[in-house]
Amino acid sequence: MKKFFALFLALSAVAFAADSEMVQAYSVVAAGVGLGLAALGGAIGMGHTAAATIAGTARNPGLGGKLMTTMFIALAMIEAQVIYTLVIALIALYANPFLG
Repeated sequence: MKKFFALFLALSAVAFAADSEMVQAYSVVAAGVGLGLAALGGAIGMGHTAAATIAGTARNPGLGGKLMTTMFIALAMIEAQVIYTLVIALIALYANPFLG
């Protein structure tokens, strides 16, 4: 893990010392990796939420409506985090604050 951290630190030093084309290239890579990780985490969280709701409804069918409402609120919160990552990625791509 320390090797990966050192590699990313070295790459970031090169990116900030480079010209604007290199900063844009690293921004595209960062946006792609960030969105991929956010989508992966969101999908895992949504899967666990749906599985817990189905298990709860199977144990107590009378609470199905309440559980579904709570599940939809939780899914909206999870999806909001992915959308925030999308907004940050779009800022990095189109309104990059690191370009001089």
